[in-house]
Formats: sequence, structure tokens, C-alpha cells
Amino acid sequence: METKFSKSNISNKNTDNINTKNCSYCNKPLTEELWCKEYTNSLEKLVEIGDKVTMFSLANNYKNGEGTEKNLEKAYYWYQKAAENGDEEAMFSLAICYNNGEGTEKNLEKGFYWYQKAAENGDTDAMFNLANNYRTGKGTEKNLEKGFYWYQKAAENGHIYAIFNLAISYYNGEGTEENLEKAFYWYQKAAENGFKEAIFNLANNYKNGEGTEKNSEKAFYWYQKAAENGNEEAMFNLAISYYNGEETEKNLEKAFYWYLNAAVNGHIKAMYNLANIYYSGEETEKNLEKAFHWYQKAAENGHIKAMFNLAICYNNGEGTEKNLEKAFHWYKKAAENGNKKAMSSLAISYENEEKTEKNLEKAFYWYKKAAENGDEEAMFNLAIFYENGEGTEKNLEKAFYWYQNAAEDGNEKAMNSLAIFYENGEGTEKNLEKAFYWYQKAAENDNEEAIFNLAICYNNGEGTEKNLEKAFYWHQKAAENGDKKAMFNLANSYYNGKGTEKNLEKAFHWYKKAAENDYIKAMYNLANSYYNGQGTEKNLEKAFFWYQKAAENGIKEAIFNLTIFYKSGEGTEENLEKAFYWCQKAAKNNYKEAMFNLAIFYKSGEGTEKNSEKAFYWYKKAAKNGNEKAMTNLANSYFNGEGIEKNLEKAFYWYQKATKNGDKNAMLNLANSYYNGEGTEKNLEKAFYWYQKAAENGIKEAMFNLANSYYNGEGTEKNLEKAFHWYKKAAVNDHVKAMYSLANSYYNGEGTEKNLEKAFHWYQKAAENGIKEAMFDLSIFYENGEVTEKNLEKAFFWYQKAAENGHINAMFNLAICYYNKKGTEKNLEKAFFWCQKAAENDFKEAMFNLAMYYYSGIGIEKNLEKAFHWYQKLADNGAKEAMYNLAIFYEDGKGTEKNLEKAFYWYQNAAESSDEKAMFNLATCYNNGEGTGKNLEKAFHWYQKAAENGHIKAMFNLAIFYESGEGTEKNLEKAFCWYQKAAENDYKEAMFNLAIYYENGERTEKNLEKAFYWHQKQQKMVIKKQCLI
Repeated sequence: METKFSKSNISNKNTDNINTKNCSYCNKPLTEELWCKEYTNSLEKLVEIGDKVTMFSLANNYKNGEGTEKNLEKAYYWYQKAAENGDEEAMFSLAICYNNGEGTEKNLEKGFYWYQKAAENGDTDAMFNLANNYRTGKGTEKNLEKGFYWYQKAAENGHIYAIFNLAISYYNGEGTEENLEKAFYWYQKAAENGFKEAIFNLANNYKNGEGTEKNSEKAFYWYQKAAENGNEEAMFNLAISYYNGEETEKNLEKAFYWYLNAAVNGHIKAMYNLANIYYSGEETEKNLEKAFHWYQKAAENGHIKAMFNLAICYNNGEGTEKNLEKAFHWYKKAAENGNKKAMSSLAISYENEEKTEKNLEKAFYWYKKAAENGDEEAMFNLAIFYENGEGTEKNLEKAFYWYQNAAEDGNEKAMNSLAIFYENGEGTEKNLEKAFYWYQKAAENDNEEAIFNLAICYNNGEGTEKNLEKAFYWHQKAAENGDKKAMFNLANSYYNGKGTEKNLEKAFHWYKKAAENDYIKAMYNLANSYYNGQGTEKNLEKAFFWYQKAAENGIKEAIFNLTIFYKSGEGTEENLEKAFYWCQKAAKNNYKEAMFNLAIFYKSGEGTEKNSEKAFYWYKKAAKNGNEKAMTNLANSYFNGEGIEKNLEKAFYWYQKATKNGDKNAMLNLANSYYNGEGTEKNLEKAFYWYQKAAENGIKEAMFNLANSYYNGEGTEKNLEKAFHWYKKAAVNDHVKAMYSLANSYYNGEGTEKNLEKAFHWYQKAAENGIKEAMFDLSIFYENGEVTEKNLEKAFFWYQKAAENGHINAMFNLAICYYNKKGTEKNLEKAFFWCQKAAENDFKEAMFNLAMYYYSGIGIEKNLEKAFHWYQKLADNGAKEAMYNLAIFYEDGKGTEKNLEKAFYWYQNAAESSDEKAMFNLATCYNNGEGTGKNLEKAFHWYQKAAENGHIKAMFNLAIFYESGEGTEKNLEKAFCWYQKAAENDYKEAMFNLAIYYENGERTEKNLEKAFYWHQKQQKMVIKKQCLI
């Protein structure tokens, strides 16, 4: 709202046309246009005698057309005649004729001359006009002192205009020294005589205390008088008084009334202020149309601020239709007339291409103009242009300068930018303390960005001491002001208990606020809150929703988590294709965990086609990005030749890389590489080292292998106690093989005291976890009733489980269970089935029994050929019993063609393998020349071997050989000895011969009792045999 007063001006009131109101002769009003001819005729007669007064009156009649036709030339003529005859009034009127060119040519010098003559003759009007001529240099040289002199003379003679102008001369010091007291005096004189302009100026004197004591009441009084007398400036000032409550009580209705009156009377500032009132609706109804009207009127009359506000109306469509072209026009007008806000707005128009072509150079020009005129917003924008090199060359020093100027002028955005320049050392030396100072200033002025930045300063201790409580305070302020990044940081403060007490509910609240304001990181953390039930109830659907939002906005972790949700069906339906899609997105965004998982998708063919080459590619990408699991899997790819050619050296390299990055599984694999010499030289010490590292990192397989290293003394000294320790660690961590080895340690008392109960416990654990050896051993415990009750059914159960899991010995024992009805019903077919299974797995006892099953037709049809087949298999594998049976098959032609040579061959092999029956039969072959040449010495040799190995018949035959001296020297003592040995083993023929030896006393003392004994024993054997038959 403008409140300036107009300056006092010299009155140029025209006093050149002064007319009488009535006819001087008949006294009738001239307004009735009655011509008094008698009066005119009488005057013409009187002028003939030279009467100057009559001449003047006659001139007036001609000038005014009184009693005659109007005739300015004759009026001039008679004014001149009267003036030349000394009439001062005529002199004044003659001056007017010259001054205005009435009845004669215009001649300012002659006009001045006759004003001077009239003034010198005491005419006050002439004095006033003469003063005006001196003041303006009209018809003479300008001379303010003389002008002042004649104003003073006229004023002293009561001329009201002169009184006013004399006051102005004193006020302005024109033609005299400035003298506000005298100015006040003469303003007061003029005002008291009703001079409107003086009334207004007198009010100004009282208001400002000029030439008198300041008196707001009197000022208000005289403004009111002037306003009531139609002075629009007074109306304006009176409106200001009522508006501001100055010199009177505040009264917006009256303020509005006088603004309206002043505006209607053409007062431009009043038009502007009236528009403001309509715009704001102060004590009148808001009326944008009327506001627009008066802004337009004021603008068209040159009011610069009105031009600017009119532009705003057009720009915003307020009170008129939106018209950006006209808005631009008035911004430009106001800017060209020096309005800094308009300059700034014009710059914005050029910058943003608002109804004019974009022109950054012109935008820069007007920002600069506005800035130089003190507009702090323009200073700020000018700084931005210098900072970014828009419309001018980039110049950070100038950008800094204008940010500083704008900041010092109170622009909070500039304060923040200035702080940033200090923080980054842009356009000035880096100075964190000053950066902090300006962040603080901007924050105190409610700059949201600065509030946030100030929080960061306190949080990091930049430019000030670290203060988490203050950081929390300013983060909270920024968050409450809608700064979404501050909301996020505030949530983090609550989450971590930094600068405030930990409060997961409040953390959740601010994560949610920030997320709802589209802060992407907050979306991710909000999803985490829902997923983990932190600060809110666990809600997988909402977690999925916010992970999806964060993922769509490029958060790699969220993209990857979305993969997990689709893969697991958490919070959404399981969808492997979408899981693959999001994993691929995350991987292409260089999220190493996603690269690793994408490789797994390709390897497994989940959600996409199986592709080992692509799996290898992504393992390699993830590995090169530092994912230790990927390094391990990449090494596995090289190790197994999956998606790439097998390369043990590269496998070893990546296992080694992965271990350096802390991957526990890689430690195990690296140990295996050293243990097996794969991709590197075999090194049991290094294998042991890495098994130990992996074991200490919780890898149960490594624990097991480390235990094996201690057990076997590989890469370290043998240490059964440590082996036991790591078997136990691995077993407790559910390593199944370790359970079995631990059971063995307890069973055998290796590295610990023998403890069959614990052995049984761990055999049972290992068996329940699928270790077939444990199943077999557990069966033995149940079969024998060791540390548990004997339970043939459970023994059978675990033999069956072990057999079904491929344990060969268990297959054989299971067959025996079916054969002997142990823990199950007798079932020869199943006995045959499992015996065959064990035999097919090269279990010798099973082969032998299977041959017997085929030979005897047990559980299967009798089949000598297959019996022969399995005996031959066994014989070929060195089984002496099978060799013996195979020889019999060849000898008898069972299941194959009779072949005494092969019979001899296999008897010989069996005999050499210490089979006493084969030794006996081999001796018989030599004795009878069957399958070989007859050779009694060799026959003797093998009878002797068989006899020494307990073969009873061989003992008898050996005795015969000693008795007869066949194949050896005759030796009755040895014959007696071997008859005795055979007899003692119930060989009846030997009993008879032994009885004869006792009876005859051959090679022993004669002993009829013993002879009788052995005859009797022999007879009993015969009778027993006959009974059995």
C-alpha cells in the first residue's frame, strides 16, 4: 500500500480572466445575456473626452460582448488607451491580451511589461502574474528572487494564490532561503482562506512537523478538510490514515471509502491501493474483477507496481481470463520502469518459455537487473544462472557472490545454497563452519532443505560438534515440514536409537510417511518393517506391495527381495517366472546377490529354461563383483565342466578367491582341491589347514573331513581324541556320516572311552538319516542284543532298510533272515532274491549260497548251469570252497560238460588255497591218474596236507600210504598214528585197522582191550549208519 505524499507545487492558477457579474450601468445579471445599449453608447461618448476609467469599461464591454458585439481587437485597443492613460486595471488586462494573443499578436515581453506596470501601480493580480513570469522566465529572464518578491507583495496584499505560492517558495527555498516556519505560516493563511492545495500542504506540515510541531490530530483534520474539498492527494492520505490508524482510529471502511474517492478522482496510487483492498477483501467483499479493473487503471496511468500486479492477474487468471501474452506484456512494462519484482518475473517468463520464446540470455539479463535493484529472489536466481552457466558463462565465484547477497538480504533459499557452496568449496574456499552457520540461518528461517542439511551437519559433526540429539531435532523439524528424506532419516534415528530412544513404532510411522511421499529408500525399509514385524504387525502382503513399489523405482535390494517373494510365495502367489524376471532385473542393475541367484535360476531351470552357459556367465559376473558364494559356484562350474570346459586350475583359483572373501564353503572346496591334488599340487598339510578353517566357521562337512584328517594322520599327526572331537561336532551339527563315524569311535573306544550305549545311539541317528552302514550295524545290535534288548524284528527291519539302500552285507543277512525265519516269516523266494542281489554285487558268501540255491532249488527252480556259473565266478575270484565245488561239477559233469582236467585244475587251486577237501580230492586225482598223470608221491603229499588240515579220510588214506609204502617210505608207526587219528575222528575203516594193530601188536604194544574197544566202536558206527538208512 503506497503512502507517499505529493510534493508541493507552485500554483499556476489562471487569474487572467476576471469578469464582473453584473452590468455596471443597469446592474442586470450578464448571465441573462441582456445587452445594455444605453450603457455602451454613454461610454463611447465619455471616451471622447479621454476618461481612462471609461476607456477600461468600454474595453471590457467589447471583450465580453456587453451592450455590443464581442470584439477583441476593440477591447485590446481601449485597454491600451486606458493603460497609456494610467489605469492599472487596464494595464493588467492589456498584459493579458499580449500574454494570450487576444485582439493582438501574442507578445510575452509586452505582456510582462504591462504586468510589471500594473504591479508597480498596486494591482495584486498583476503582482501574482508578474511573479509567475519571473519564476518561469516567461517574457523575461527567469528570476526566482524577483518571483519571490512579487509573490510576497501580492500575498501581503491578500492575494490567496500568491499566499500559497509564497509558502511554496519558502518550503522549497526558491528565490529565498528555505524557511519551513514561514512556509507553514503562509500555508496556514491560504488554508484558512479555503485554498484547497494549501489545506493539503498544511496537513503535510502538521504530519511531518515541518515549520511547526508535529501534530497528527491537526494533520488528520486538514487532510479531511482537503479531501472534502476534492483534493485527491488528501483523499489518498486520509485513506492511509484510516487504513493504518495514524492520526485517528483505524477504520478500514473509511479507508476504503477515501481510496475509492481518490481513485475515482484519478489518483493513481489510490487506484493501486484500492485494487489491493479488492484483491485481499479487507473490509469489503473480495472482488478480483474490481481489483483487476483498478490495477489496470493504475497501470495504464503509469503505476509500476500496478503494472506488476496486473501482470500477476493476467498470469493467474484472477479477475480476468488468463492471458500469458498480456501478463508478459505488463511484466515487461513494469520491468522496463524499474520494478525489480517484475524484472524477476519477466526473467522467469523468458526462462520458462511462458508466452514468449525461451531466452536464457534475456532471463539472465533481467535477473541481473532485478538483483542489482535489490530483489533478493532475483539475486538467488541470478546465482543459479551463474552456477549452471545458463544465459551466461558458468562462474561459481559470481554465483557465490549473489547467493551471499541474497542470503544477507534474508533469502532463506540463498542461505541454503550459500551453505552448500561453503560446504563444497565452490566459488570460495571450503569452510564447514560457515556452511554450518548458513544452514543454521536458513533453517531458522524455515528453509526445509536447510533444516535437513543442518541435521546432517549435527549428525556428521561437520562445521560443528557432532550432536545426535540436535540432528534428531532438525530431522524431526524437516520431516514435519514434509521433507521426505528427513522423514527417512528420522525413521532411521528411531530405528537405531540415534539421538533419541529406540522406537520401532515411530520408525515405522516415518518410514511409512516417507514412502507415501515417494521416497524410494523408505519404501524398501517400510517393506522390511512389514516383513519383520518391526513397529507394526508382520504383514507379508504389505511387505510385498512396498518391495514392489521400491523395485519399480529401481531399488536393487527390493528388486531382489521381490524375487524371493515370488519364489517362496510369501505375500503373493508363487510365480517362478516373475521371480526369474525380477532377479534378472536386479542382476542387470549390478546387484551381485541377484547375479548369483540368476545363475541358480539358469542352473536349475526354475522360471526359465535350464541354461548352464548362462548360469556360468552370471556366476562369473557375480564373482567378479565380489560375491563369495558366486566365486564358489563359479569354481564348481569349472570343476564340473558345467556351462564351460572343465578346468581344475580355474576352479582352484576361484575357490582360493572365495576363501579370501570369507566364503566358508569355498574353504571346504579349497581343502578338497589340496587333498585330491585337483587344479594344484596335492598338499595334505594345506588341505588340513583349510578343513580346519572351514570347520571353525561351522561347515559340518569340513568338521567331518578334519576329523578324518586327525583319524588318518593326513596333513597332521594322527590324533584320535581330536578326531573324536570333530566327529562329535559334525554329528551334533547333523552331519550324517559324522554320526556314523562317531558311533564307530564310541564302539571301538577310539579317542574316547568305549561306550556301546552311545555307539548304539549314534548308529541309530545315522541310520535314521539314511546311512546304510549304520543301518547294518544297528541291525547287528538288535540281532545280538548289545546294549539294547534283542529284537530280531528290528534287526530284520534295519537289514531290510540297509539292503534297500544298497548295503551288500545287509542284503546277504536279509536273505539269511528270510531263509532262517529270523524276525520275519520264512520266505525262500525272498531269501533267493536278496542272496542274488548280494551276489550280483560280488559278495562271495552270497555267490556261494546263490550257487547252492540253484543247485538245491531253494527259492528258485533247480538250475545246475547257474549253480556252475556262480561257483565259477567265485572260483575265479579265489574262493577255495567254490573252487572245490567247481572241481566237483567238472568231475561229475554237473551244469557243464565233464572235464577231469579242469576238475583236477580247480582241485589243485583249492588245495593250494588250503581247502582240505580239495587237497584230499587232488591227492585222489594223483592216486588214480584222473585229469593228470598218476603220481603216488604227489598223492601222498596232498593226503598228508589234507590230513594235517583235519581231513579224516585223508588221515586214513595217509595211514594206508605209510602202511603200504606207496608214494613214501613204509612206516607202520606213522600208519598206526594216522589210523588212530582217523579212528578218533569216527572214521570206521580206520577203527577196524586200528583194532587189528592193537590185536596183533603191530608198531604198538599188543592190547586186546583196545582192540576190542575199536572193533566194538566200529560195529556201533556200522549199526548207526544202517539205522539212519
